Amino acid sequence: MGGVYRFLLTPRWWGINVFVLLAIPFCVFMGSWQLSRFEARVDDHRDAKAQAESARTDPARPLAELLPVDKATSGRQATATGRYGEQLLVPGRELAGKNGFYVLTLLRVDGGRALPVVRGWLPGRADAAKAPAPPAGEVTVTGALQASEQPGDDGVSARGGLPAGQTAAISAASLVNLVPDDLYDAWITLDTAGPGMTAVPAKAAAGTGLDLKAFQNLGYTGEWFVFAGFVVFMWFRLLRREAESARDARLGILPEEPAAAGAPVAAGSPDRAQDEASTPVR
Repeated sequence: MGGVYRFLLTPRWWGINVFVLLAIPFCVFMGSWQLSRFEARVDDHRDAKAQAESARTDPARPLAELLPVDKATSGRQATATGRYGEQLLVPGRELAGKNGFYVLTLLRVDGGRALPVVRGWLPGRADAAKAPAPPAGEVTVTGALQASEQPGDDGVSARGGLPAGQTAAISAASLVNLVPDDLYDAWITLDTAGPGMTAVPAKAAAGTGLDLKAFQNLGYTGEWFVFAGFVVFMWFRLLRREAESARDARLGILPEEPAAAGAPVAAGSPDRAQDEASTPVR
C-alpha cells in the first residue's frame, strides 16, 4: 500500500471501514425487505380483485363453512337462516359520493347467536324513522361475508358518544355493549337491499389494497437505497480528503496555522528582537 494511503491502517480508519462494511449491507437488506412488502401488497391486491370477481359467480355457502373470516373467505357469498331482531344505524357512511348511513339488523340464527346484517344504505343523517322495518318470521339471507371493522379503518369512524340505537363500527367488540346477544365476529352485506335502500358493496379484506401503507413501503425502499449510496459517497469523500492531506504533508505544503493571539514569543525570534528594540530605555 502506498504511503499516501497508509492512514487506512490507523485505528480510526479501521472503525470507519467496519462501519461502512456493516452499514451498506444493512441498508440494502432493509430496502429489499421493504420492496418485498410492497410487492406482497400488490399481489394481495391482485388476488383480492380476482376473488371479488369470482365471488359474484360462486354459489353461496353456509355461514359456518366460511368462518372465521380471513383473506380467503372475505367477500365470499354466505347464507344464513334465522329471525331478525334488534335494528341499529351506522352513521357517516358514504356511497357513490353521498353521505348516509347503513341499516344494520341482527339476525338470530339457530343456537341463539346473532349475525349483524347490513340490509342497505340510505342517504342523509341517520334517522330510525327512515329505516324500513325488517321482515317478520324466519328468513334466509344471502350476502358477502365481511370481517369485523376496526375504528379508524377506511370509512369507519372512531368517535364515540353516538345516540342510542347507533354504532360507529360493525364488529362484535362495538356491539357487545349495545345488544344482549352473543354475536358472530363477522357480518354480511345483502346482495339485494331492502325496500327503498341501496345495497352496500363488499369491501376488500384488510391489508389487500394499495393503500397509504403500501406506498409507504415503496417510499422506505427508496430511502434505504439512498442511505446506502450516501454512505458510499461519504466514505469516498472522506478518503479523498484524507489522501490529499497526507500527500500535502509529504510534500511539505500544508498551510501553517497562525499563532494564537496573546501567545508568548520565543526568545531570539525576530519579532521579540523588534519589540525589545522599540522599547524605550528608562
